[in-house]
Amino acid sequence: MVEHSELFNDPQSKPPLDERLYSLAEDDLAFFKAQTGIEDEVTLKEHIISVQKKAYEVYGCPCIRGFEFTRSRISRIPAYSSVLQLSRERKGAILLEIACCLGNDLRKAVTDGWPAQNIIGTDLRQGFWGLGHELFRSSPETFPATFIAGDVFDSAFISPRAPFYDDPENHCPPLASLTSLTPIQGHISAIYATHFFHLFDFTKQLELAHRIASLLSPIPGSIAFGMHIGLPEKGWRYEVAANADKTPYKMFYHSPESWTEMWDGEVFKKGSVKVDAIIKKVELSELGSHEFFFLLWSITRL
Repeated sequence: MVEHSELFNDPQSKPPLDERLYSLAEDDLAFFKAQTGIEDEVTLKEHIISVQKKAYEVYGCPCIRGFEFTRSRISRIPAYSSVLQLSRERKGAILLEIACCLGNDLRKAVTDGWPAQNIIGTDLRQGFWGLGHELFRSSPETFPATFIAGDVFDSAFISPRAPFYDDPENHCPPLASLTSLTPIQGHISAIYATHFFHLFDFTKQLELAHRIASLLSPIPGSIAFGMHIGLPEKGWRYEVAANADKTPYKMFYHSPESWTEMWDGEVFKKGSVKVDAIIKKVELSELGSHEFFFLLWSITRL
């Protein structure tokens, strides 16, 4: 039995790509046509699959195999309208996505009004960002968001510290100058993390929450938000990988109640944040034969 995050570290464990998993919802199809300028759907599919193959070589995670990088999730989270309001009301507000992959959700945020120059994406591999430009036919000039490659569990990337309850003493440096996230701890207005927390066990999820909390601005209304797989009642569940060996692995899933308890009282001082978390049943046949639920959540500074 292995943990889910260990599966993508072994090239021998990667299941082969499968074009049958390609499917674009109507709104995602319209988004890709607008972003790429490719109107013909056959040509667009060929273009996306070509980039997918390259991305799978960079890092063979299931979200690449399952075309999750083509599905906009950010606008489906209830807190999204509040996030966009921050960009309009707070001068220089920064939006950070943890585990941004090829950056499709960040591009959606820009389309909806968040200035690209005030956006940061981060992921393990620099190659993802370059492939994001290839996928969307953009360049650093036409899409001037900042990307920083790094591991959020690396203390050289995010220095461990408690959340800010007062304004940071340092000024926010130019985003283009950053090589880690430590210099902007306490300066980020909105932090987005989707399909990420559930990759880790309970202890690692708690550590990840602490690191994200250190980045979030103490100004009321600052928000962390996202979605990942959850359960009506927290606990471990055993899954079966899509590889040839059907490798079993285990995943820890939070419930809305345990998620709220972790953030309000353990990560942040009790009563200093408002946690919204709902569970939603979804159909994910590729991930197993039993029921799956998404946990949609936000943590707002008070």
